[in-house]
Amino acid sequence: MFDLPAKEDIFCHGIPSTPDDITDIVLRAMGRTENPRLREILEALVRHLHAFGREVKLSDEEFMMAINAVTRLGHLTKDRHNETMVMSDALGFSTLVMILNQNRQADQMSPALLGPFYSRKDPEYPLGTNINRADPKPSDIPLFVSGQVQSVNGQPLANALVEVWHASPEGLYENQDPDQPYLNLRGKFRTDADGRFHFRTIRPASYPIPTHGIVGEMLAAQNRHPFRAAHLHFTVSAPDHSTLVTQIFPADDRFIESDCVFGVTCADLAVPFPIHDDGKAPAEDVSGQYSTLELIFDLSEGESRLPKSPID
Repeated sequence: MFDLPAKEDIFCHGIPSTPDDITDIVLRAMGRTENPRLREILEALVRHLHAFGREVKLSDEEFMMAINAVTRLGHLTKDRHNETMVMSDALGFSTLVMILNQNRQADQMSPALLGPFYSRKDPEYPLGTNINRADPKPSDIPLFVSGQVQSVNGQPLANALVEVWHASPEGLYENQDPDQPYLNLRGKFRTDADGRFHFRTIRPASYPIPTHGIVGEMLAAQNRHPFRAAHLHFTVSAPDHSTLVTQIFPADDRFIESDCVFGVTCADLAVPFPIHDDGKAPAEDVSGQYSTLELIFDLSEGESRLPKSPID
């Protein structure tokens, strides 16, 4: 059972009859939304969504295809895979929102996408730890990462939190690959008194995003490749400073200018990952080739807030 509203409480917004009057009538129906920001967002959504339908003259069949596509996004989203986030990335919308909300000066390191595989469950390690928990393969190239976290005025930030995660050289994150140890190639580190950090991992490789679902079908229909440029993900945070979410790419990667999720947001994120073969690796167990990476993360003053995980 249900209770009918009183007649005097019913707001009559009108009866739509043409493609031109429906939008104004829907906006009138939504006009009593009390939260001003929610009202602004929903009204803009209706205006643009209706304008899209009129522009492309969407057919009934195409409309049902779109409804089914949205439904599939939900069905394909599981505990360790977020198809909706992957779709947003592949449409460039995630990058657009990220660029709109960046808090940085022109000479600071650029932010980049969080991506669909960030987790708040990554373990915190002592400085210098090797986050590659898998048995090493002959083809793996050890990567030694070091750097400093500082404020925009160059002041070192002690005890800053540096979170890192990346795919294996085979192009899979540990949550995609049952052969990798749990939380492999993931870790958190605290900077020392001078704002310095260092850790060891293996050199990442380019990889395809998941193509088993509707995003893969879309990319194929658009004749787009599904590859991301090789990269390391970072979030860097410190009290009273805005959290930096970014990615660092080897400058020689073939997909720098065609990353399928538009993840390379500025040329300064593509940096050298030099490969050495001089017998001077920072670890005694490394006798062959190794790679190094030196970074400086500069944080703006602001609110320190870690992002929500798409998969936890």
